[in-house]
Amino acid sequence: MRCLVTGGSGFIGSHVVDKLRDRGIEVRVFDLVMPTFRKDVEYYQGSLLDLQTVKMAMSGIDAVFHLAAVADVKDVFEQPHYSEQINVRGTINVLEAARTTGRVRRVVYGSTTWVYSDAPFDQVDEDTPLGAPSHLYTATKMAGEYYCQSYGRLYDVDTTIVRYGIPYGPRARDGAVVPIFVGKALRGEALTIAGDGEQFRKFVYVEDLAVGNVLALKSVGRNRIYNLDGAEKVTIKQIAETVAKIVGNVTIERVEARPGDFGGKEVSSVRAKEELGWEPTTRFEEGVRRYIEWYKERERLRQEGWASVDELFKKEREVWA
Repeated sequence: MRCLVTGGSGFIGSHVVDKLRDRGIEVRVFDLVMPTFRKDVEYYQGSLLDLQTVKMAMSGIDAVFHLAAVADVKDVFEQPHYSEQINVRGTINVLEAARTTGRVRRVVYGSTTWVYSDAPFDQVDEDTPLGAPSHLYTATKMAGEYYCQSYGRLYDVDTTIVRYGIPYGPRARDGAVVPIFVGKALRGEALTIAGDGEQFRKFVYVEDLAVGNVLALKSVGRNRIYNLDGAEKVTIKQIAETVAKIVGNVTIERVEARPGDFGGKEVSSVRAKEELGWEPTTRFEEGVRRYIEWYKERERLRQEGWASVDELFKKEREVWA
């Protein structure tokens, strides 16, 4: 089998590539950024907005993991038009390429549990009706889901939609909450909590999430939707306390609550467990500990003056193999 991973140089995508290669699956990455974290994959550079380039990248491919997106809600807010193009037009280009190449047996689409944000329920699963999205990021991911379902019904393009919880772990972008807290703690800065800090998420360790993506290729996953969320409710306060516990000698401060902050919902991942055999196995504190160790090692290598990002990631793989 040969798989294409769009966004395969990114945070989640790079770990999906790792898990596919662990299973001996040939991988081709489609991204604007070269996948410097390993050398045993093919690489096609290109934009999702160029349909012909996407079609070329899909030549000889059996399954596609479509993970490329503008995933930071702040970036989506600040660049709505560009974000809509990448997240929506980019997705239909992937589906159209899969339809016209004729070989692709499955498209796995990386969505988000944020699609439940405006559902009028505190406990949700894959059958919960979704409310009209109040954020453009959520709207773009929902549009991508609907395109997947439409292509399945109209053109027999088999898809699997996987809705991610909040991922964390090595290679995370620096603007996410866990990296922000870890960076501040290691620099000796105070960690700030908005309001009472009781807003919760069910964070999922990125390697667990990557395994769930690969399992979504199972035949039972054809034209199904799965939540891949963490097992533990973790409040913003607990994140700060966990980082402080591991790093040590860290001050935690409170600031005013942000208006309209999403308090969190209870997202069920039972379907993924029953049908795919997937469940998260990494406890939150252990995952944070691993991330901090990786973060420290990355900073140490940078300080030692590694000449390039290629060398940095090569050394990382030697350390974490």
